[in-house]
This record gives sequence, structure tokens and C-alpha cells, in this order.
Amino acid sequence: MKGVILAGGKGTRLYPLTKITNKHLLPVYDQPMIYYPIQTLVDAGIRDILIVTGGNYAGDFLQLLGNGRQFGLTSLNYTYQEGEGGIADALSLAEHFADNEKLCVILGDNIIEKGIREAVEEFRRQKKGAKILLKEVPDPERFGVAEVHKGHVVNIEEKPKSPKTNFAVTGIYMYDATVFDKIRTLEPSARGELEITDVNNAYIREASLSFSFLDGWWTDAGTFDSLLRAATLVAQTRRREGAKP
Repeated sequence: MKGVILAGGKGTRLYPLTKITNKHLLPVYDQPMIYYPIQTLVDAGIRDILIVTGGNYAGDFLQLLGNGRQFGLTSLNYTYQEGEGGIADALSLAEHFADNEKLCVILGDNIIEKGIREAVEEFRRQKKGAKILLKEVPDPERFGVAEVHKGHVVNIEEKPKSPKTNFAVTGIYMYDATVFDKIRTLEPSARGELEITDVNNAYIREASLSFSFLDGWWTDAGTFDSLLRAATLVAQTRRREGAKP
């Protein structure tokens, strides 16, 4: 399985911090933000990774990460998203890289406490389709929200005003090679973007989408409040782990 990190966008919600660099290179406690999704994939046994970036500071990734040797990667690849066409549009740029293999996709500003190795291994054994990771949250209206019935996700609604559940779809997705065919059928949403929720609902219609619940805490880091929260959570976790005998 290969890994894809989506790290494009202009980071306008973090302006003026993003006036001089891509938001995914901003610090989260003691490391650049992009280190966290890379390490998540590496810890799950994925060594071949593509970073999809964009904006004016794409070259900063290469300067920071180089060929990924510091993470023990087999290969670290880069591609460039022009404009802001949405998550699904960014993922479409990974088709050549995927080369018909399964993918684990993670948003570059998603930071988690625990690993995803078990979920990745489950998806390796899954014959076809997709897998998403859910997390129960107090503010589901901020996210894609999964409706679960009898052990299956039956629908995902993007940022609903009246969520049917508290199960947020985290920014970690696993797909088979048909994901690119599905992306080609999408129409832009009201935001003018190709939505990853529409991709996931296409798998639901095929009855080929599985899910797991994510262990530990999870946060994005795309706003001032969530960037601070991510740094605080990482710091607390570092201290707790350092205190263990």
C-alpha cells in the first residue's frame, strides 16, 4: 500500500502565519506539522509516500524533507495542485503514483495520538472498496458526519446543520484503485470543489465502504484555535510518555 498526504491550499484561515510559508510547515509543538502525517504513515508500515502540495511555497517541502531518508522512506514524491479544487481534486493527482495499488490518504493538518496500523492491515485484507476512520466528537457540524446503521455507514453528510450522529469522518481515508474513476464522475459542489464526501458516498452506494473508530485524540490544525489545541495535545502526550517508567 502507498501513502498520500494532501498538503495543498493557501491556509487563509491561518493568515498572516501563512504569508511566508505553507500552513503544513508551521510548527506544532516541537515539529513541523507535516512531520505528523508522515510519521503516521511510516508507523503503519507505509514507506512509499506522495505529498500533494500547492501555493507559493511548494519548494519549502523539498528543502525541509528532501528524499524522506530521515523517516526511513523508500521514496518521497511530490506533485503540485494548481488552484484550490478540493480534496478529491488533489487526490486525483496521485493516480499515476498509485499505479493501481491501494492508497492510504491523510490530510496534512490531521494529527492523531495513536497509530492506524491495525486499520491499515484490515484494509490490506479487504478485497475491494474503501475504508474510513470515524471519531465521536462534540461538534460534528464542522465535519463530514457518518450515519451508521447495523454496523454499516449508510450515508455521509458534509457539515450538516443538524447532524444525525456525532461520528465525524476524520481526514484519513483508504481507497482501492477505482477511486480515480469515481473522482472523474464528480461535479463541483456549491463551494466549487470536488468533495471527498461524494467519493465516500459513491463507495457506500457500492456497499464497499468499511469503517473503524480511531483510538486516542484527533484534531486538525487548520485554524488558530485548532493549531493551538494540536500543540497542547502533543505537548501533553510527550510529557505523559516521558513520565512513563
